[in-house]
Amino acid sequence: MTENRMIVCPECGGVNRVPAARDAKAAKCGSCSKPLFGGHPRDVDAKLFDRHVSRASIPVLVDVWAPWCGPCRMMTPAFEAAAGQLEPNIRLIKLNSDAEQALAGRLGIRGIPTLLLYAGGREIARQSGAMSTGQITGWVQDRLRSAGSEA
Repeated sequence: MTENRMIVCPECGGVNRVPAARDAKAAKCGSCSKPLFGGHPRDVDAKLFDRHVSRASIPVLVDVWAPWCGPCRMMTPAFEAAAGQLEPNIRLIKLNSDAEQALAGRLGIRGIPTLLLYAGGREIARQSGAMSTGQITGWVQDRLRSAGSEA
């Protein structure tokens, strides 16, 4: 029996079953036919955030940011580059704390930028402050290794 990965579409939120043996970078959503991975993190609303965290079988890395935040804007290229390195084994998404204030409050966000790492539907790590691409990828891999999750 082939093991499957559950991957949430960043466009429509559809949950897709992708065989582990298949290259997920080439996979398309069964609902909207858009690629499941594009090498760029997508902004999500509260509903799509919850769907990614609760339904995906791959880890999810969230960049909580705001448009007015200088360090957030400085970290954007590093987070984009990290997506190119970490996908398709990890989903990278962005959450605008201004647009999703209720969710940011529920998550206990006190400062931005903040990275949140989820695996198995639960938060396993959190880091505030701007980071470089290498720092982001190293931090994610270390936290997943410590949590016993695969990256």
